Amino acid sequence: MPCELCDHPGGTILWQDALCRIVLVDDADYPGFCRVILNRHAKEMTDLPEAERQRLMTVVFAVEAALRKVAQPDKINLASLGNMTPHLHWHVIPRYADDRHFPNPIWGVAKRDGMRRVMTAEMAERLRAMFVQYSK
Repeated sequence: MPCELCDHPGGTILWQDALCRIVLVDDADYPGFCRVILNRHAKEMTDLPEAERQRLMTVVFAVEAALRKVAQPDKINLASLGNMTPHLHWHVIPRYADDRHFPNPIWGVAKRDGMRRVMTAEMAERLRAMFVQYSK
Protein backbone atom coordinates (compact mmCIF):
# COMPACT_ATOMS: atom_id res chain seq x y z
CA MET A 1 0.00 0.00 0.00
CA PRO A 2 1.46 3.41 -0.94
CA CYS A 3 2.54 5.70 1.89
CA GLU A 4 2.96 9.43 1.35
CA LEU A 5 5.75 9.73 3.94
CA CYS A 6 7.62 6.66 2.68
CA ASP A 7 7.44 7.91 -0.91
CA HIS A 8 8.03 11.65 -0.35
CA PRO A 9 10.06 13.76 2.10
CA GLY A 10 6.94 15.48 3.52
CA GLY A 11 8.44 18.97 3.27
CA THR A 12 11.81 20.67 2.85
CA ILE A 13 14.40 18.58 4.69
CA LEU A 14 16.23 20.65 7.29
CA TRP A 15 18.05 17.77 8.99
CA GLN A 16 18.10 13.99 9.01
CA ASP A 17 19.87 10.99 10.43
CA ALA A 18 19.34 7.25 10.07
CA LEU A 19 16.24 7.27 12.30
CA CYS A 20 14.28 10.35 11.24
CA ARG A 21 14.14 13.62 9.39
CA ILE A 22 13.02 17.14 10.25
CA VAL A 23 11.10 18.88 7.49
CA LEU A 24 9.79 22.40 7.13
CA VAL A 25 6.16 22.33 5.97
CA ASP A 26 5.13 24.85 3.32
CA ASP A 27 2.18 26.47 5.10
CA ALA A 28 1.72 30.21 4.63
CA ASP A 29 -0.53 30.42 7.70
CA TYR A 30 1.96 28.64 9.97
CA PRO A 31 5.55 29.53 9.03
CA GLY A 32 7.99 27.39 10.96
CA PHE A 33 5.60 24.41 11.01
CA CYS A 34 7.88 21.39 11.13
CA ARG A 35 7.39 17.65 11.08
CA VAL A 36 9.65 15.02 12.58
CA ILE A 37 9.18 11.95 10.42
CA LEU A 38 10.40 8.43 11.08
CA ASN A 39 12.50 7.26 8.11
CA ARG A 40 10.89 3.81 7.98
CA HIS A 41 7.27 2.81 8.07
CA ALA A 42 5.75 2.37 11.53
CA LYS A 43 2.32 3.47 12.73
CA GLU A 44 2.69 4.01 16.47
CA MET A 45 5.33 5.07 19.00
CA THR A 46 4.96 1.71 20.73
CA ASP A 47 6.00 -0.02 17.48
CA LEU A 48 9.52 1.32 18.16
CA PRO A 49 12.08 -0.10 20.58
CA GLU A 50 12.49 2.06 23.70
CA ALA A 51 15.82 3.54 22.58
CA GLU A 52 14.31 4.68 19.26
CA ARG A 53 11.27 6.16 21.02
CA GLN A 54 13.59 8.16 23.26
CA ARG A 55 15.75 9.25 20.33
CA LEU A 56 12.72 10.35 18.30
CA MET A 57 11.35 12.39 21.20
CA THR A 58 14.78 13.97 21.72
CA VAL A 59 14.54 15.21 18.14
CA VAL A 60 10.93 16.42 18.63
CA PHE A 61 12.00 18.37 21.72
CA ALA A 62 15.01 19.77 19.83
CA VAL A 63 12.68 21.10 17.14
CA GLU A 64 10.43 22.66 19.79
CA ALA A 65 13.40 24.34 21.50
CA ALA A 66 14.81 25.64 18.21
CA LEU A 67 11.43 27.01 17.07
CA ARG A 68 10.90 28.73 20.41
CA LYS A 69 14.23 30.48 20.04
CA VAL A 70 14.02 31.36 16.34
CA ALA A 71 10.29 32.01 15.81
CA GLN A 72 9.40 33.20 19.34
CA PRO A 73 5.81 31.91 19.23
CA ASP A 74 3.23 32.36 21.97
CA LYS A 75 2.81 28.57 22.15
CA ILE A 76 4.08 25.39 20.50
CA ASN A 77 1.67 22.62 19.56
CA LEU A 78 2.95 19.04 19.40
CA ALA A 79 0.77 16.43 17.73
CA SER A 80 1.17 12.89 16.50
CA LEU A 81 -2.09 11.99 14.80
CA GLY A 82 -1.51 9.85 11.73
CA ASN A 83 -5.21 9.33 11.05
CA MET A 84 -4.86 10.35 7.40
CA THR A 85 -1.23 9.23 7.02
CA PRO A 86 -0.55 6.25 9.30
CA HIS A 87 3.22 6.71 9.22
CA LEU A 88 4.81 7.82 12.49
CA HIS A 89 5.43 11.57 12.45
CA TRP A 90 5.16 14.48 14.85
CA HIS A 91 3.86 17.95 14.03
CA VAL A 92 5.71 20.79 15.78
CA ILE A 93 3.72 23.95 15.17
CA PRO A 94 4.57 27.47 16.34
CA ARG A 95 1.36 29.23 17.37
CA TYR A 96 0.54 32.88 17.88
CA ALA A 97 -2.44 34.46 19.62
CA ASP A 98 -3.32 36.22 16.35
CA ASP A 99 -2.94 33.23 14.00
CA ARG A 100 -5.95 32.01 11.98
CA HIS A 101 -7.11 29.32 14.40
CA PHE A 102 -5.82 30.29 17.85
CA PRO A 103 -6.77 29.02 20.37
CA ASN A 104 -8.25 26.17 18.28
CA PRO A 105 -6.04 23.49 16.71
CA ILE A 106 -4.88 24.43 13.23
CA TRP A 107 -7.11 21.71 11.81
CA GLY A 108 -10.18 23.25 13.47
CA VAL A 109 -12.43 26.12 12.49
CA ALA A 110 -10.59 29.35 11.68
CA LYS A 111 -11.33 32.23 14.06
CA ARG A 112 -9.94 35.08 11.94
CA ASP A 113 -7.88 35.87 8.85
CA GLY A 114 -4.73 35.83 10.96
CA MET A 115 -1.55 37.82 10.79
CA ARG A 116 0.88 36.86 8.06
CA ARG A 117 4.34 35.88 9.23
CA VAL A 118 7.20 34.69 7.09
CA MET A 119 9.78 31.99 7.69
CA THR A 120 12.75 33.63 6.01
CA ALA A 121 15.63 31.72 4.49
CA GLU A 122 17.83 33.12 7.28
CA MET A 123 15.44 31.77 9.94
CA ALA A 124 15.38 28.35 8.24
CA GLU A 125 19.19 28.30 8.24
CA ARG A 126 19.25 29.18 11.95
CA LEU A 127 16.86 26.29 12.59
CA ARG A 128 19.01 23.93 10.53
CA ALA A 129 22.09 24.87 12.57
CA MET A 130 20.24 24.47 15.87
CA PHE A 131 18.85 21.04 14.99
CA VAL A 132 22.35 19.69 14.61
CA GLN A 133 23.24 21.07 18.03
CA TYR A 134 20.07 19.91 19.83
CA SER A 135 19.65 16.49 18.27
CA LYS A 136 23.00 14.89 19.11
